[in-house]
Amino acid sequence: MSEIVAAEIVSAGPTSSPCESDAATRSLGRAFIAVLLAVVLCDVTLYRGHGYAGCALLFLLAPLVLWLGCPAPRIERSLALVAGMLAVLAVRLVWLGSVLGGIAGFVLIVAAAMCLAGQRPYMVDLPIYALQTLIAGGHGLAHQAQSAGRVGPRLPRFFSLNIGLPLAALLLFGTLFVLANPDLVTAFRNWLDWAWRTLWDSLYDLLPTWLEVLVWIAAAWVTAGLLRPVWRRSLLERFSVAAPSGSSPAAEPAEARSYAALRNTLVAVIVLFAVYLGFEFKTLWFRVFPPGFYYSGYAHEGAAWLTAALALATVMLSVAFRGRVLLDPRLPSLRRLAWIWSAENLILAVAVVHRMSIYVDFNGMTRMRTVGLFGISAVVVGFLLVIWKIARRRDFVWLLQRHLWTVAVAAYLYALTPVDTLVHAYNVRRIMAGDSAPSVQISEHPISAEGLLVLPPLVHCPDPVVREGIRALLAERALQAEAVSRQQAAQGWTAVQIADRSLLERLRGLRAEWQDYRDARRRAAALERFHQYAYQWY
Repeated sequence: MSEIVAAEIVSAGPTSSPCESDAATRSLGRAFIAVLLAVVLCDVTLYRGHGYAGCALLFLLAPLVLWLGCPAPRIERSLALVAGMLAVLAVRLVWLGSVLGGIAGFVLIVAAAMCLAGQRPYMVDLPIYALQTLIAGGHGLAHQAQSAGRVGPRLPRFFSLNIGLPLAALLLFGTLFVLANPDLVTAFRNWLDWAWRTLWDSLYDLLPTWLEVLVWIAAAWVTAGLLRPVWRRSLLERFSVAAPSGSSPAAEPAEARSYAALRNTLVAVIVLFAVYLGFEFKTLWFRVFPPGFYYSGYAHEGAAWLTAALALATVMLSVAFRGRVLLDPRLPSLRRLAWIWSAENLILAVAVVHRMSIYVDFNGMTRMRTVGLFGISAVVVGFLLVIWKIARRRDFVWLLQRHLWTVAVAAYLYALTPVDTLVHAYNVRRIMAGDSAPSVQISEHPISAEGLLVLPPLVHCPDPVVREGIRALLAERALQAEAVSRQQAAQGWTAVQIADRSLLERLRGLRAEWQDYRDARRRAAALERFHQYAYQWY
C-alpha cells in the first residue's frame, strides 16, 4: 500500500505548498510592478523630460522602485545611506543641476541595486554590475514571463466567468434596448462618429514613437537586470582572500629580503623631504612677492607637482608594507621610519594648500582652484588610509577599494557644493574691500545662476570700470534669464531650476541698476572695457 502511495506521489511530480506558491506569486507581482513603474518613471523624467528636475524625481524614487521589486526586500544601513545621498542630490538638481550631478545619480542607482543584492558597492564592481544588466535583463524578463505562464492558467477562466459573462450580457441587452429606440440609435451613431474622428485625429499623439518604445524596453531591461543580477561576487574578492595569507599575525616571523632596501629607501626620502620642506618654507613662506612673480608656475603648476609627489608617496607606502615585510621581527623600526615620513607628507600637504592660497591671494578664487582643494583633500584622506592600513595590517585590496571610494565621495561632494556661490562670494568681498584683482575671474570665466546671485553688491563697487562692467553683465544676463524662463515654462516641470527663477526675480528687482545697458552696443562697449581692464591680473 505504501509503495502505491509513493508511486502516486512520484508520478504527480514536485509540488509546492500554498504558502510557497503565494510567496512566489507576490514576488512576481512586486517585480512586475517595479519594472512597470521604472518604465513609466523613465518615460516621464527622461524621454518626456527636459531638464534636471526630471532627473531629480527619477533619482529620488529609484531606490523605492528597486526595493519594491527586490525578491527579498530589506532595508540595510548601506541602502539607507545611498538613498539618503540620492535624496540630497535630488534637492541639489532641482536648485541647479549639472552633468556631474546627473552622472553621480545614475552611479548611486546602481549602488542601491547592489546593496539590495547584498553586495558592497565598491567602485571597481559598480561598472561590472551595471554592464551585467545587458545579460541579466534578458534573464529577468524571461523569468517573469515563465513565472507568469505558471501562475497564469487561472486567469482566462477567471476572466471569462467573472468578467466576460457580465460584459457579454450588458452588450447584448444594451444593444437591444438601443435598437428599440430610433432617437437612441441616432444619438449613439453620432457618438460613435465623434469618437472615431477624435481617436483618428489624436492617433499620432497616442501612439508612441520608436524612440520612446526603445526607452521603455531599455528601462524594463535594465530594471530587471538590476533586480536579478547574474553576477554577485566582487571582482577583487579572490585577491583579497589570498592577500592576508602571507601576512597573517598567526604566521611565523621571518626576515624579509626586502627589509634593508625598504629601510634605506625610507631613510633617503625622509632626508630628501626634510631638505625640500626647509627650502619650501625659506622660499615661499613669509615672503613678499615682487612684481612679475611667476604665480602660475609656482602656485598652480607647482602645487600640482607637489600633489603628485604626495600621491606617489601614498603608493610607495602602501606597496612597501605588505606580504613578508609584515612578518619581519624588525617591523617596528620600519614603522617608526614610516611614521616620520608620514608626518613629512602631511607637512607637504600643508605646503600644497599654502601654494594654492598664494594664487588665490593674487587674483581670487575659481572653480578649478576649488577642484584642487577637493583633490588635495582626497589625496590626504588616501594617505591617512595608508597609515591605517599599515597600523591595522589591512591588505592592498582593502586599501584600493577605499581609495576609490574616497575619489567617488569627493566627486559627489563637489557635485553638491554650490561652487560658484562660494567662489564669487569670496571674490566680491575682495573687490568691495578695494582689491580689484579678483574681477578677472568674473570677466574671464563662465558663471552659473547661483554665482550671479552674489554679484549685485558690485553695482556699488568703488572701482568705476568694475562697477559699470558688472552692470552691463547683469543687463546681459537679465535678458538671457527672461528667455530661459520662457523656455522652461514651455518645457514643463522637468526643466524647473529654482536658481534660474531666483536669479530672474533678483535681476528684475535690480532693473534700475542695469537699465542703462539694455542697448546692445553700449553694453558690449562696457563689457569690453571691463574685460581689458581685468585681464591685467590674468
